[in-house]
Amino acid sequence: MHEEFWSSEEYDEQAHSLYNAGDFDGALETLREGLTRFPDAVELMVGMGYARLAREEVAWAGAAFRRALAMDPSHEDAMVGMGEVLLRTGDREGALDLFRAVQQMGFQGDVELMLTMGRALYREGLLAYALDVFLRLAASRPDVGDAMAGAAYCLHRMGDEVRAARYLRRALRVDPSLNDVRIYLGHLLYDRGEWEAALDQFEQVPPEEHWDPLAVWRLIELKRSLRDLGRSDLSIRPWRRRLRELEVMEDDPVERLLAEVESRFSPGSDWPLHDEAQLELFEALAPPDQSHVPSGGLIQVRTAGGRVFRGEWDEVVRCLRDSAGLPSEPIAGAVRRLARRWRDQFGVEIAPLDSETLIRGAASAGILALEIFPDSPR
Repeated sequence: MHEEFWSSEEYDEQAHSLYNAGDFDGALETLREGLTRFPDAVELMVGMGYARLAREEVAWAGAAFRRALAMDPSHEDAMVGMGEVLLRTGDREGALDLFRAVQQMGFQGDVELMLTMGRALYREGLLAYALDVFLRLAASRPDVGDAMAGAAYCLHRMGDEVRAARYLRRALRVDPSLNDVRIYLGHLLYDRGEWEAALDQFEQVPPEEHWDPLAVWRLIELKRSLRDLGRSDLSIRPWRRRLRELEVMEDDPVERLLAEVESRFSPGSDWPLHDEAQLELFEALAPPDQSHVPSGGLIQVRTAGGRVFRGEWDEVVRCLRDSAGLPSEPIAGAVRRLARRWRDQFGVEIAPLDSETLIRGAASAGILALEIFPDSPR
């Protein structure tokens, strides 16, 4: 227990500090203790709601936000928190009503509130609404790079790569320290074939600040191809060392087990436990002989990253596409993009005719492991 002279504000500050450090259990315990002493402290109740949300305890979070709103019906943080609860439980209209009310109350320039709203909408796939929130914040606070980055992420998922790149560059002009934004821009430029520009973005992030293995792999390959460097060149060594570190972090047997269990209980699940954009970082899988198996029925694909997808041909490609963060991309576009990526990374030519041709070609090349169940019921 804390000293008797702690005020509700001090409990709130301590809980915020623990929350920001990722210690959600500690934050929750501090808030509980504070509320036993100050049961009418609305800020502590709001903090309880956000701590519950961080622990994925959505029902308990909703109860906390409802109690906070009973104490203060116009508390903007409680309204936004309740809106996120409603989004997670499927009440989109109720959430949007709360978010609109907060903006009408004059909080369009409140950075944390608006970012929380925009990110919640983005996570639920309400991209047009999320884009509107980020653009409103960017208009009222042009000094906030995260607002422009949020708008860029929405635009990219909506298929507008040109505007997405423009907003990513604007975000970096405002705040050059946004390394995640710089890496995202590097990937976007890479996928568009702007190799020099992509390399420039990747190189501006120090090796120890890179947390995306795909970005490091692409940087190494671009340096070798564009600068004509050998594999053992001194300038590449820090990046190879960082790639090895990230591969060790990625190769978590518990994560692989969870991915396989989830895939078995939820066939076709597109929940991204691993990023399928990182296929090239692992050894190719030895493919089973599927040449004699006819088309039709269900298929099961295991990637080099350990993920398992099951469904029909188009469903599996859809899962690969969604896991790469491009859910709005047409299936035909995803087939072409995957064929191009595997050609660039493995030197394998796969005709991008349709989903079946793509997956069979990848299996024959050892990029994917494929099983076909012709007579499996849906």
